[in-house]
Amino acid sequence: MTDHDQTNETRQEWNDVHALSGAYAVDALDDLERARFESHLRNCPDCREEVDGLREAAAFLAVDPVEPPARLRADILAGIEAIRPLPPVVAPEPQSEPDDGRRRWLTTGAPLLVAAALVLVALATTAWLRPWADDESTPLTATERVLTADDADRFVQRFDDGSRATVVVSRSEGRAVVLTEDMAPAPEGKDYQLWLQDPSGDIDPAGLMPDQADATVLLEGDASDATWAGITVEPDGGSPQPTTDPIAEFVLDA
Repeated sequence: MTDHDQTNETRQEWNDVHALSGAYAVDALDDLERARFESHLRNCPDCREEVDGLREAAAFLAVDPVEPPARLRADILAGIEAIRPLPPVVAPEPQSEPDDGRRRWLTTGAPLLVAAALVLVALATTAWLRPWADDESTPLTATERVLTADDADRFVQRFDDGSRATVVVSRSEGRAVVLTEDMAPAPEGKDYQLWLQDPSGDIDPAGLMPDQADATVLLEGDASDATWAGITVEPDGGSPQPTTDPIAEFVLDA
């Protein structure tokens, strides 16, 4: 399977990422999960709104720790069909309109109780819902293997405007990944281009950065013995060799 195929599979698996807003709101994700969800959160206003609402509900419901009933997990799983992203179970059509008291409860008390239930469900079902669970059917992408490798080394460069770029290299994986935070876009008609240098001094193109302030990009080429990585501003579409001085440099053999 190629990296492209794995990326497509992972993207399909991430169709359920919205279900993790509750787990994120109560800090029930591990570091890799949190990083992935936060990357999704930047471009999903629906999830941002839901996380804000769940955090408010969790704060409102904060109590001293108590031992949950033994049947709590079973009851939650039994009612999982009512939880986003699965479609709700449609109840039979009522024979008559509810009285005024019941209608007032539905429009005032129900949203808060639903939010509270989602917080509880997030804690009980995170492992069941997460699309990247440690399972042979959902292998890590090349990017994820680099970021989680035991020998991953990180090299950071901060810019004057407060943004930064980080290169993560795994020699065992033979690949490198660049992560940017709040990076200004490339000038009109230009692209940010990535480069890798081998021990002989040859500098090879390693891909183009997307037009995003926060991006995670797997560099093209072999990084198993790369000594340097860089980012330059190049004409739209890139160049076979750098035509400008690097705006960011990373000495990888330090």
